[in-house]
Amino acid sequence: MLAIGGTGMAPLACLLQDQGHRVRGVDGPLYPPMSTLLERAGVRPLQGYDPAHLEPAPDLVVIGNAIHRNNPEAQEAERLGLPILSMPQALSRFFLAGRRPLVVAGTHGKTTTSAMAAFVYADSGRDPGYLVGGLPHDLPGSFHSGSGERFIVEGDEYNAAYFDRGAKFLHYRPETLILTSVEYDHADLYPSPEALWESYAKLLALLPPDGLLVACGDSPKVRELAAAAGCPTVFYGLSPENDVHPEGPIEALPEGSRLLVHDAGEREPLVIRLSGEHNVANALAVWAAARRDGLPADAVRGALGRFHGVKRRLEVLYEDAGRAVVDDFAHHPTAVEKTIGALRQRFPRMALTILFEPRSLTAGRRLFFEAYCEAFRGADRVLFAPVFHAGRLSEDERLDLPALAERLNAAGVQAEICDDDDRLFARALELAKPGSVLATMSSGAFGGLPQRLAAALADLR
Repeated sequence: MLAIGGTGMAPLACLLQDQGHRVRGVDGPLYPPMSTLLERAGVRPLQGYDPAHLEPAPDLVVIGNAIHRNNPEAQEAERLGLPILSMPQALSRFFLAGRRPLVVAGTHGKTTTSAMAAFVYADSGRDPGYLVGGLPHDLPGSFHSGSGERFIVEGDEYNAAYFDRGAKFLHYRPETLILTSVEYDHADLYPSPEALWESYAKLLALLPPDGLLVACGDSPKVRELAAAAGCPTVFYGLSPENDVHPEGPIEALPEGSRLLVHDAGEREPLVIRLSGEHNVANALAVWAAARRDGLPADAVRGALGRFHGVKRRLEVLYEDAGRAVVDDFAHHPTAVEKTIGALRQRFPRMALTILFEPRSLTAGRRLFFEAYCEAFRGADRVLFAPVFHAGRLSEDERLDLPALAERLNAAGVQAEICDDDDRLFARALELAKPGSVLATMSSGAFGGLPQRLAAALADLR
């Protein structure tokens, strides 16, 4: 396995080892949690790519999408004529064949919704297989072979490998598909919104006639794409026009949300432990899929009420009587806006400072400038880290952080730009007064900043 330490590759390596295969692999230096994951499975990767690692010749080479065409081991594998698969092809071949895949796809909410579904099915005694792109708090890990007929997988729209530029989810054989949202993202891979829409259309075309599409009807683009589905469709969302929706108002509490679910004429009470209307929508999606799969309402309700989420999704790293540090994966403007709303619910009447790193090639682009101006309006203060991939983007392409900060300040949101993570760290500690929340947002590790802040506040306590 080349690039064995990836967030999809490492769990797949563990699944394959558990299935009885002998797995070996290579990557650069690895760190927890992926290094720990592989070590527990008995897989000890080599470091640095060398054609000699292919001796003795393996029966199969699985190549992660972090590997470039000129990688020396990939080139040698091709020269030797060894069988080669991408990560999603391998997952499909070894774990989805003969199962009923439940695939969760969409621009937002994939990880939380797939983890939530895995927990609901597991808690209901169905022993599903699953592979989730995050670490669920309530499951033993992010992967499980399972003996049940269902295999739940997070369907990523990112490319599969250098030899397969299509989306990963096109390999996942969906029997049931949850489609959470469709917005333009991954501008480095999809040159236009239409190119991304086409990829989702191909995914929907894979659904069999006796399959099921569970689609977020609050999104006009999702409804537009769903119209072409060749199987039954159930729409869910916050609007009463959906088949599954909240009946009456949602009671937003610091400890979660309380609502009445309207589903096929029935009304069922539901309490979830997650903040934010987007998590209510995620729960409705899982409710719709699980109930139509025959899971009893009491079992689904109980499991959803015991689900505590996923690491790096509104994860509270530190909290005392007056301060908190929260880490979140939000980077797309829509996710930023929804996460800020959830933070307001979780920490009412507290001052909210967002520490934002434009990490991805899309987040660092100018195309989301206006959307970010709106997304950050719900914060009291925003501290910006530098654009992570600034060197790969021309000045015309790059997000103009000074202009963004100026717009936010004019709108009443105090915004600053920090030269580096150390300055960001120091400034955040200055602002960590009683009654304040520091929320980090990045699609990467943010240089360990969230953990440093949590440790620093704990030391000051």
